[in-house]
Amino acid sequence: QVQIVESGGGLVQPGGSLKLSCAASGSILAIWTMGWYRQAPGKQRELVAAVTRGGRSNYADLVKGRFTISRDNAKNTVSLQMNSLEPEDTAIYYCNVKDIESRDYWGKGTLVTVSS
Repeated sequence: QVQIVESGGGLVQPGGSLKLSCAASGSILAIWTMGWYRQAPGKQRELVAAVTRGGRSNYADLVKGRFTISRDNAKNTVSLQMNSLEPEDTAIYYCNVKDIESRDYWGKGTLVTVSS
């Protein structure tokens, strides 16, 4: 069994910051990519940021310069530091883990609400 557990969501005012964390455990082959996706109401799930085992990261254009992804390979954890949050960042954020055979594992999601 594989467990993907997210934490850190919540309500924040525009311009504020939040940090999301995710821990992967269980029967996973070597993890290759860890990342975050989000899904806003009425929209498709989209990639926010991802980082490979080697440390190469990529970001959605809308979050570049505001969000930072980091990873601890030894602990199988990934975090997303979100700064300068905007109402448009409101969404359910999902942690994604991809193993070396490209199998995807998902967390249940954590809600981020940016509102005054």
